[in-house]
Amino acid sequence: MFNIAVFVSGRGSNFLALYESLKKRQSEAQIAAVVADRNCQAVEKAKELGISTYFVSSKSREDFFTYEELKQILLEGETNLIVLAGFLKKIPDTFVDSFKSRIINIHPALLPSYSGKGMYGINVHKAVFNSRERYSGATVHIVDKIYDHGKILAQQKVDISTAKSPEEIAERVLEIEHRILPEVVRKIIEGKINLDT
Repeated sequence: MFNIAVFVSGRGSNFLALYESLKKRQSEAQIAAVVADRNCQAVEKAKELGISTYFVSSKSREDFFTYEELKQILLEGETNLIVLAGFLKKIPDTFVDSFKSRIINIHPALLPSYSGKGMYGINVHKAVFNSRERYSGATVHIVDKIYDHGKILAQQKVDISTAKSPEEIAERVLEIEHRILPEVVRKIIEGKINLDT
């Protein structure tokens, strides 16, 4: 079995898109764990689906695992791939080292544009809107020690020239995210994408 851990911070729409894709394809893969940095809708959905859930923090907090503790849990669970699906915290370097070339992220813009610290969620879409871009999109990339920097695995753009608000851009980009993230994960499972950098 190919075991996937999905890291979340919000509603979990990308997590659910990935879950449904794996279920539909009756894949030899499963989402074995959902990890969050806060209590959120995605955690509740994971619990409803019977998926193990964990909270993680870089600081000592009650009911939260440290990244070192989480690393051991995921290694013992034979985790093959970690997917950051709207996870809002930067992963510590030591954790990245432990899962080198096994962590991917979905970013709501066309990297390398609109990347780096603070460029997540609606912040990205506001920046794109204010720059009067004609196109935006989503990017799936390997996670390394620099924000939004790793090797790009897939990218798709969408016309936003008629978008009237950052929220409208967000809706269009989210549709792209829900398509390309499951597709990239499928190709990784099938060995059609090599994550070694």
